[in-house]
Amino acid sequence: MKPKTNGSTHQSRPPVVGLVGGGQLARMTLHAAARLGIDVRVLATSRDEAAPAIWPHVEIGDPLDARVLDDFCRGVDVLTFDHENVDPDVIEALVRIGRVVRPGASALRLCDKAAQRTELATLGFAVPPFSVCTNVAEISAFARAHGGWPVVAKAPRGGYDGRGVQWLDGEEQALFALAMAGEQATLVIEPALTPERELAVLMARRPGGEHVVYPVVETIQRDGTCRSTVAPADVDPSLVREASSIAVALADLIGMVGVLAVEFFVVDGALLVNEIAPRPHNSGHFTIDGCVTSQFENHLRAVLDWPLGSVQLVAPAVATVNVFGSADGPDPRALVSEALALDDVHVHLYGKSPRPGRKLGHVTATAADPATAILRAGRAAEILNQGWCGVGEAAR
Repeated sequence: MKPKTNGSTHQSRPPVVGLVGGGQLARMTLHAAARLGIDVRVLATSRDEAAPAIWPHVEIGDPLDARVLDDFCRGVDVLTFDHENVDPDVIEALVRIGRVVRPGASALRLCDKAAQRTELATLGFAVPPFSVCTNVAEISAFARAHGGWPVVAKAPRGGYDGRGVQWLDGEEQALFALAMAGEQATLVIEPALTPERELAVLMARRPGGEHVVYPVVETIQRDGTCRSTVAPADVDPSLVREASSIAVALADLIGMVGVLAVEFFVVDGALLVNEIAPRPHNSGHFTIDGCVTSQFENHLRAVLDWPLGSVQLVAPAVATVNVFGSADGPDPRALVSEALALDDVHVHLYGKSPRPGRKLGHVTATAADPATAILRAGRAAEILNQGWCGVGEAAR
């Protein structure tokens, strides 16, 4: 393939993207791919995941198996991901034999929270106080040095939607948390901070460094899970500029290709980098209906080295509220028509069977102001998940 000056390529067939992961992020990526006529092959771990239900080109296999990944790569032009459950060493080996993998191993290594926090601190980014602990004595020492118990413990890998995050009130809980951490028995420990706000910013970057940065959003969290987002975030413009600059600097340092999400705590008016994710992210779901180009489309454009799309908002305010399963409520799929009776709302369900606490979808609303947007989205989400009462809190 001979590169053209705008970074695109001339070839006799459309490019084939290999997507590792079959969850809801893959499902939303496939919607974007279908619009552009992009051929995507999916490597899922089960037919029961969200993506296989809507896509014909799905293989089932273990993404941690080097042979499975190598075989999968043979049929695609570029490999990308909807999750981080891959071995960076395997990715590095694939690149050495000529496979195109985006993002690469340097970005994927930072999916380990212990490596991530350590690297970010070494690079000079402001992060919460932390310690990588392997025993109770280390956790207790950290607690004593940072105001006492409780402290927050995070599993280095595998945590999302509140999973892998625990509040530890003493040594007994610390011992239990280490036992639950498995063979490595390693935890990232940080103080039980009370942020004034939590923010997130997403950006998309091509191999040559061209990038776009989405509007900074405020995220409303509960029990370690993102419940809603509001864009643009109603914060001092200096924080918006700083958050955007940090995302771009991080992407450049790790050679990111694709979408990078950066989550922040605001503590005493200053930004602390909480976590990063080298992939499309829940905090960017508002971009599907709220921006000219969604995070999923721009992720595909970036990994294919295509021109990136506009990230401008299509309305003054955009809010997204997540839909969760409840213990005794009906299936949200049976309530879609009721939610759609509300004006200016967009319902996205992921085709997942409901169970308590499981993220089943999201609702996005556009409006002239943030309060109206979050109210509309929240009302529709309440209809679908029958009982979440966070609308007032999300609207602040």
